[in-house]
Amino acid sequence: MLGTVLLLLALAKTACPSPASVASRRAEALKKLLEVFGMEDPPAPPAHFKQPPQYMVDLFNTVANADGVTKNPDILEGNTVRSFLDKTHSEEMRFLFVLSSVAKSEKILTAELHLFRLWPRVTDGPKRHHFCQVSVYQVLEKDKPDTPGGKKLLAARLVSLQTSGWEVFAITPAVRDWTEDESSNQGLLVTVQGPGGSLLDPPPLQFASGQGHHESKKPMLVLFTDDGRRGASLPTAGFPGGSHTPGTAPSLGRSRSTRSLDRLQPCQRHPLSVDFEEIGWSGWIISPRGYNAFHCKGSCPFPLGENMRPTNHATVQSIINALKLSEGVSSPCCVPDKLFSINLLYFDDDENVVLKQYDDMVAGSCGCH
Repeated sequence: MLGTVLLLLALAKTACPSPASVASRRAEALKKLLEVFGMEDPPAPPAHFKQPPQYMVDLFNTVANADGVTKNPDILEGNTVRSFLDKTHSEEMRFLFVLSSVAKSEKILTAELHLFRLWPRVTDGPKRHHFCQVSVYQVLEKDKPDTPGGKKLLAARLVSLQTSGWEVFAITPAVRDWTEDESSNQGLLVTVQGPGGSLLDPPPLQFASGQGHHESKKPMLVLFTDDGRRGASLPTAGFPGGSHTPGTAPSLGRSRSTRSLDRLQPCQRHPLSVDFEEIGWSGWIISPRGYNAFHCKGSCPFPLGENMRPTNHATVQSIINALKLSEGVSSPCCVPDKLFSINLLYFDDDENVVLKQYDDMVAGSCGCH
């Protein structure tokens, strides 16, 4: 699929067709490329400059190299991570996250509430708590969250008052409810209690809210999902090397002698650059700026050596072809025999930051099949 898309993009660059034909082919190619990335239309770039949450940037750097190629396919839970910022923007410990961008087909794996714990207030008097209990509730009744039936406990634990930093609470059941019935999303309530269970007023512990605090410390919901998209069953071992190798799309204007020379070269991997800025996607893709997809090119002559990584079937096919034992049997083809996934960090239509992993995007090695 990706090879077809890149071929269409290369066709659109040729000088012979009319401008209208070039534009049509380019539009068709970009539409096909969007399908590879599971989209119908490209997301609109943010209206104003927006810094992605540091957590999402760090997660991208953990799972991918500079080209976006997956370091280890087992690091990420599922293939999609979505981040949502709180929509209440209030000083109260009530939080609301709009999940309309989550597709019904996505399987909810894990949902986390990330809150940045501020340095505790200095309290008057000799009595000072060293710990307090933080509880996170799913609000069931918007106007009656403090009644027994107005909320449901999701997570609770003791939190130290001696430090600041991020606290993460698992809230998966609430998010599953909200994605099944959007109208049930009445938000979250967070309470702070003393070690004995009494509510503290004012609470010695506060979390950064939507107002008066740096963008990087805002309350955030992080959602790990799986969209069900899976690639071919080729090996997906670790990617060899991590640097970006410049490459060019295959030229369709080469001479016949050059193409014949290509067929004489042994099967091997060649660079194939995909530049997101060149195709007009740099406004919504945060990382990477592009990647090297690589492509396989060359001949698979008889006899096939081990360096050509032939399958047993390819070896038999090569023998039948060489001995002319059957009509219409061609020699084996030079194709990818190992594929790797890449990761995109991007803004969706609601300006939420998404990390998504796509299978079978990079030819890791080539062989005769």
